[in-house]
Formats: sequence, C-alpha cells, structure tokens
Amino acid sequence: MRIGHGFDVHQLVEGRPLVLGGETIEHDLGLLGHSDADVLIHALCDAILGALGMGDIGKHFPDSNPEFAGIDSRKLLREVAIKMKQQAYELGNADLTIVAQAPKLATYIPAMRRNLSQDLAASQASVNIKATTTEKLGYIGQQQGMAAHAVVLLKPLGDGD
Repeated sequence: MRIGHGFDVHQLVEGRPLVLGGETIEHDLGLLGHSDADVLIHALCDAILGALGMGDIGKHFPDSNPEFAGIDSRKLLREVAIKMKQQAYELGNADLTIVAQAPKLATYIPAMRRNLSQDLAASQASVNIKATTTEKLGYIGQQQGMAAHAVVLLKPLGDGD
C-alpha cells in the first residue's frame, strides 16, 4: 500500500466563483488561480501523486501552460486517476479537510463526495470530507484564503481488502 499527503491554498478574491470538490458554492468570494482553483481537488491530486512518487500537480499540469487556464479541476483529478490505474493502484480511502472560515459547507459535502468518488471510480464510503475553521485566526480566519489537506491510502489494483 502507498500513503500520500496533499496540501493546497488559494487566495479569496471578488469576481470568481467558489468551487470546492467540483461544486460551485454560494459565496461572495471565490478562489484565485490558473484553473478553477479548487483547493480540495488540488490537495487530493497532490496526495495521490505523492503516494505514487510522481511529484505534484504543478509538475503534471503547470500553470505556465495555457491549456490549463480556467480548467475544471475534476478533469485534472480524472487524469490523475488514470495515472494511478496505470501504476496498478486504486484508492483505498481518502480523508480530506477543507480549512475555511466561511461559508458553511456541510450541505455541500455529500455532493463533493459523490463527485470525487465518481472521478476516482471509488465508493463514496472511501472518500471522507470535513470542514473546519481557524476560529478567525490568520489569513484563513480573516477570509483572505482557503486551504485543504488530503491524506490517501492507495492499494494495489485487485487487492480485496
């Protein structure tokens, strides 16, 4: 089995949609980035790539490449899932944490889980998502940015456990 950890952070700005886990979230601020800036998916991609020993999302989808400008991060996740399968691994489980002061995310989490499990060809039970605040401390607490952490366990394809 292989374990990977991913972390991502993006600045919050006006005039951009807020996309997390492939869901557009109602909020007056969105995340700034070359793609749709989905911090949750970016952290998950980094965790999977890390577990595979394949670097990070920037190596595979550089922000210097105009092909990825504004891209839906779910497309990137599906590409990472292909790389995972090519290396003969599948998701055992993923534990993801969104760090954001606002908005409240609990009602969006079931849809995010569906999106991510679908893109990874995994059961929803193998994808856990939770959200927390920083109690108004730091750049996240002051709503200047959002972050996400991801930890994944990959298992060899066909492993029954």
